[in-house]
Amino acid sequence: MAKKVSTPNLLLFSVFVVATCGLIYELIAGTLASYLLGDSVTQFSIIIGVYLFSMGIGSWLSKFFTTNLLSWFVQIEILVGLIGGFSSSLLFVLFEFAASFQLLLYGLVMLTGILVGLEIPLIMRILKDEFDFTDLVSKVFTFDYIGALLASLVFPLVLVPYLGLVKTSFLFGILNVSVAIALCIQLDYLGKWFSVLKKIGIATLIILLAGFVLSENIMRFSESLSYSEPVIFSKSSAYQRIVLTKNKKELRLYLNGNLQFSSADEYRYHEALVHPVMQGLPKQAKILVLGGGDGLAVREILKYPEVSEIQLVDLDEAVTQLFKTNSLLTSLNQKSLFDPKVNVNNVDAFQWLKTNTKKYDVIIIDFPDPSNFSVGKLYTQTFYRLLLHSMHESSKVVVQSTSPLVAPKSFWCVNQTMNSVGLNTLPYHTFVPSFGEWGFIMAALNPIQFPHESISVQTKYLTAGTLRTMDHFPKDMAFVQTDVNKLNNQMLVHYFEKEWAIYQ
Repeated sequence: MAKKVSTPNLLLFSVFVVATCGLIYELIAGTLASYLLGDSVTQFSIIIGVYLFSMGIGSWLSKFFTTNLLSWFVQIEILVGLIGGFSSSLLFVLFEFAASFQLLLYGLVMLTGILVGLEIPLIMRILKDEFDFTDLVSKVFTFDYIGALLASLVFPLVLVPYLGLVKTSFLFGILNVSVAIALCIQLDYLGKWFSVLKKIGIATLIILLAGFVLSENIMRFSESLSYSEPVIFSKSSAYQRIVLTKNKKELRLYLNGNLQFSSADEYRYHEALVHPVMQGLPKQAKILVLGGGDGLAVREILKYPEVSEIQLVDLDEAVTQLFKTNSLLTSLNQKSLFDPKVNVNNVDAFQWLKTNTKKYDVIIIDFPDPSNFSVGKLYTQTFYRLLLHSMHESSKVVVQSTSPLVAPKSFWCVNQTMNSVGLNTLPYHTFVPSFGEWGFIMAALNPIQFPHESISVQTKYLTAGTLRTMDHFPKDMAFVQTDVNKLNNQMLVHYFEKEWAIYQ
């Protein structure tokens, strides 16, 4: 039998805390898995399924708790706070060492789900003598759903961009344990065991507070294990984990663990991306850059005196700010983002194209590889149809299109998809040591030819001889038939995952 308690409001508030913290831990696990493993849709789907299933197990197990329900609830609350609080730091640190990271990840999610699943039935049984059954169910589930709503709103808008995953998990672990301590203080009259639990809770709280204070150190330590070069900058934005490393030879930028460029050879990539499509510019040329928040493509575009305007659209303001404020990076991009010709908009390119009414002479698309569905949508038939509205009859487009050697289906899928909206395409490739053989696709409304003459501006890599080989594809990179990448099938993401899986 549950004892009648004098703290029903505090217990109802604890329902709110349980729901909020439980969902936060679930969101942290899903976000962390998408950072480290890619394919955010798959990771979130599995984690949500495992978490809900585990809550069901916890609810079923609650029937075996027949006495001392308040004591059990407080103990579980402390345990949830401890496990949830350390979950993200544990996963980050063990990522490079766990024999099966997925087993560790889903095991932690399952354990958290079971414990959270135990709590709600226990609370309902503890409060059954305080409220009518109908009123009790209404109150408990109201607090539960309000907590879930709050978690889902503050996680992407506040917690990830301002605290990061490690600090967030410690913060909500602290909240869990604080509620347990508050209950122990209120329930001191029920026996010495609650005084013991209060001391355990306070000790746990101190440990979690230390973790919160040292969270940046923990994150730096975990990243030092994941990267072969010293990490000189790291930050979680609302969209991705940004890491900058440096050794004696080079700077490297990683987004969600994926290499974006190396300063040792990025000029090869950016010259190949920009200069072929920039030949034959009209006077007062207007250029649109989608992606490319590092300003390195813009650096190359600014070499052309014909350019009067550059519109840069990049989703993540944290990236563009980094490349405006870090002296090592502004030296690399030659402060291109400060040029008066450049206008930066930090918005989603898909949404930006829907409202844009300007026409551009050249459009340079420098998105990350289509490793997940949120990026994959930027390579779809729908996206390229939107792109047509920003083009006139003489406009030219170029898209970075992954490796035609490692991922031929992915590469040719981009080509097929652009063809499907009426664009004439011209695929080409070059060698970038940090990435290997890399592919690009130039396109226009009218048939175009690849420029085989020398480039009209100063370059470090491109020459007339280089240009003559770039649009030739040997047998191991030759055209392969693929499906068109559509919003409702995202075939490109499936091709990409399968082809790059061996290198992950």
